[in-house]
Amino acid sequence: MAATFAALLLAHVLADFVLQTAAMVRGKDALRVQLAHAATVLGATFLIVQGPSAEAFLVPLAIAAVHAGIDRIKRQFGDTLAPFLVDQAAHVASLAAASALFPQLWADSVWAAIGPEALPAIMVHLALGLAAVRGGRFAVEKLLSALPHPPRQTGAALTVRPAPQPGLPDAGARIGELERLVAYGLVVTGQLSGVAFLLAAKSVLRFESTRGDRAAAETIILGTLASVGWALAAAAAAIWLTSQGDMP
Repeated sequence: MAATFAALLLAHVLADFVLQTAAMVRGKDALRVQLAHAATVLGATFLIVQGPSAEAFLVPLAIAAVHAGIDRIKRQFGDTLAPFLVDQAAHVASLAAASALFPQLWADSVWAAIGPEALPAIMVHLALGLAAVRGGRFAVEKLLSALPHPPRQTGAALTVRPAPQPGLPDAGARIGELERLVAYGLVVTGQLSGVAFLLAAKSVLRFESTRGDRAAAETIILGTLASVGWALAAAAAAIWLTSQGDMP
């Protein structure tokens, strides 16, 4: 069951966080975009669990249909952090249900027959590593976008916050992705003390740019803790999943 879940989870992460383009996210209310995303889920799932059994064709169809239904419900509640988390939890629950109903799906697949014995564990780390790096980006962005941005108060007068210095395009997002990748790698390799060093190093590097600006400092602290926390949760899930009895 755990190996089947790992395969289905990898397909889901690829479809939701890698193959889903920014244009698809922006146009998610259009029917053609919804169908394109469902087709991506279907294709990714079919390719990963393909085999000679009827389940190898029917399960990907069912997962794609359920995925589209969950996405449609999620759109009714907006594009904030809470709906995002509930949406992902519902997807994972549907994959767990499919794995429980069809535990031999991976064992009967072509890749299980020709791949190395460690392939299920590799799929776990690919899936949860990508979920940490890419999925964490969306989660942290949604968290920070909901924060208020009050003007700076100077004495009794309120003044407009000065515009930040221009930086490299999309550099913050890339730094966050690398931060989560490093944190994930440190945890799954047993180097927990390295996470503390990572947090300390980022705090030192950010000190000068946020000195005297409490709101910016608090935002960075919150974003960093959320980012690393997301990576730690993904790493803990990977460790638990790879320890299951049917995982080589």
